Amino acid sequence: MYKYLFYCQELYCLSILRPVQNVIRKNGGEAAWFFEKPDVGPAYLTADEHRITSVDAVRKYHPHAVLAPGNLVPDFFPGVKVQVFHGLADDFTGKKSHYRIRDFFDLYCTRSPAETRIFQKLAAKKRHFDVVETGWPKMDPLFQERYNLKNDLNTSKPVVLFASTFSPSLTQAPVLAETIKKLSDTGKYYFIVTLHPKTKHDIVARYRGLAGPNLRFFESHEDVIPLLQAADIMLCDTSSIGLEFMLLDKPLVTFRTKVPGPHLLNVVSLPDIEGTLDAALARPPKLMAAMRQFADGLHPRRDGASSRRVMEAVNRLIHGGTGHLKPKPANLFRRLRMRKRLGYYRL
Repeated sequence: MYKYLFYCQELYCLSILRPVQNVIRKNGGEAAWFFEKPDVGPAYLTADEHRITSVDAVRKYHPHAVLAPGNLVPDFFPGVKVQVFHGLADDFTGKKSHYRIRDFFDLYCTRSPAETRIFQKLAAKKRHFDVVETGWPKMDPLFQERYNLKNDLNTSKPVVLFASTFSPSLTQAPVLAETIKKLSDTGKYYFIVTLHPKTKHDIVARYRGLAGPNLRFFESHEDVIPLLQAADIMLCDTSSIGLEFMLLDKPLVTFRTKVPGPHLLNVVSLPDIEGTLDAALARPPKLMAAMRQFADGLHPRRDGASSRRVMEAVNRLIHGGTGHLKPKPANLFRRLRMRKRLGYYRL
């Protein structure tokens, strides 16, 4: 039976890779977790999750495959390298350089036909990786499981989820804090709030301090799926979590997003936020139709079986080997940088 390693750079890896872990366990396989930053993530593993703490231990464990949501993975780890991505956004929906090939991965597990076509064209050109359309593992619980967070909130008010990215050029969290406080103080809405794991500590503390009768703050390590399910609408900036929310057929309101469109309601002025939230709650037919079309193109698979397809693709590559792939470019700078990050220079 095969062994697998999850290579994690940020807390978001937990919600992305745990559905994959479930499939591995159901099939009798073995999975282990490696955190690039020892102080990020290990505290949130459960007692039955296997953590590996050193590169030497990884080499001894000798995984058949290493799965990574991030852009990089150590080339000196054993096993085929698999990219599963850390968000739904791409170059066209808010994440630049999504299609940059960094010469580390043997397999890209894509989420939509449009994304697959682009990666397949790159694969045909470079010939050192495979591409399989699987869907995104993080979305499996969104369609498989129902959580009762909305009941736990004990409110009949419209529930507004606010989430934000961390990038200084994209985040609107510092600008929106006072407005969200004022709106929650009106008692008209119930806010649930979560922020990106890399958000600055002072901003996190500011939002944590907004908690009250009509606002509940969730830490970045907490599972976001129950929040997505509990909310009636979402307020966001240019964070890819907004894309996930639309898969539930729920309206998205953005504040000064970099990628506006007919599938969302974008606001550029703080005084207009309340009226736009109310407009979203009405679910206007034109907005909903555009949103559904957009979401279908983003992640059409809603069967909750993406993790199974990922593992089928990974196991095929393990079983068949990588002999059909060209050797990867030397890429010495990136490879040396990975070794420096992990403090490992042995062959």
